[in-house]
Amino acid sequence: MSETNNKIGVLVMSYGTPQSLDDVEAYYTHIRRGHAPTPEQLKELTDRYEAIVGGVFPLRENTNGQVAGLQDKLEQLAPGRYVCYQGLKHAVPYIEDGVEQMARDGIKEAVGIVLAPHYSIMSVGSYNKRAQEKAAELGIKMSFVKEYHLHPKLLQALSERVTDGLERLAKSSGNAAPVKILFSAHSLPEKIREMGDPYEQQLLATSDEVAKLANVDAQDWQFTWQSAGRTREPWLGPDILDTLKVLADEGIKAVLVAPVGFVSDHLEVLYDLDLEAKQAAAELGITLERITMLNKDPLYMDTLAESVINAGSLE
Repeated sequence: MSETNNKIGVLVMSYGTPQSLDDVEAYYTHIRRGHAPTPEQLKELTDRYEAIVGGVFPLRENTNGQVAGLQDKLEQLAPGRYVCYQGLKHAVPYIEDGVEQMARDGIKEAVGIVLAPHYSIMSVGSYNKRAQEKAAELGIKMSFVKEYHLHPKLLQALSERVTDGLERLAKSSGNAAPVKILFSAHSLPEKIREMGDPYEQQLLATSDEVAKLANVDAQDWQFTWQSAGRTREPWLGPDILDTLKVLADEGIKAVLVAPVGFVSDHLEVLYDLDLEAKQAAAELGITLERITMLNKDPLYMDTLAESVINAGSLE
């Protein structure tokens, strides 16, 4: 039996990204539940990745770095008590792979945490369900961090980024006014509202607290959605591209996007915001900047570690 069998496992879960452009088709097929994308769909997604990575593929390293950063922080706070594993929704190592590795290492107790602060049954809930089912099958006692959207250190990290972003926006726009801050997150199907899902309200709560910490007046910010899926059912809106059109009509000249629903640089940030939204804003006469992402920010690592320790006080 491994020497890790007296430690608490930490399964760090996220959506996952391909490891290289060669893996995009397999990744897209998994997202589509085993149905291969059409050549047109594959080309569109591959083109998006090529536009942001230019033949290099650093996106996967963001998650790897966050897992390593969390391990380091846990070791500082509770030496020798925790060991981190990675589990991805749509790429290897899959969530089940991470749980199986814990079992092979003799782990008997574990905590699951998703690299997403806000809970939805369709996102964090689905990750936790997969992990719980595999853990039960393998005899691992598992608890979960459900959400951490109001953790003080997360709010501090985000508010500092808003303040910094506003300074950059003032420079790039030539102090253009008026300015609007757009907090954003990945859209989900509208049906979550009928389900009483907390996702939307948690995002609004985070945005409100971050705005207050950054001394942003209520009338100077609003929430918008982005990166909706292309399905027949309606998704939460308005989309940021539609929001920008409305703001242009209102005379807004500069926009800072704060994608608080995301914690690292990836496709929805580097393409949907940095390329697509920025171009759309420019065509509307709006200067657009976005806040820097959390990635391995020490305050975010503190947030994750403290959340894990609080959830991992297993009897």
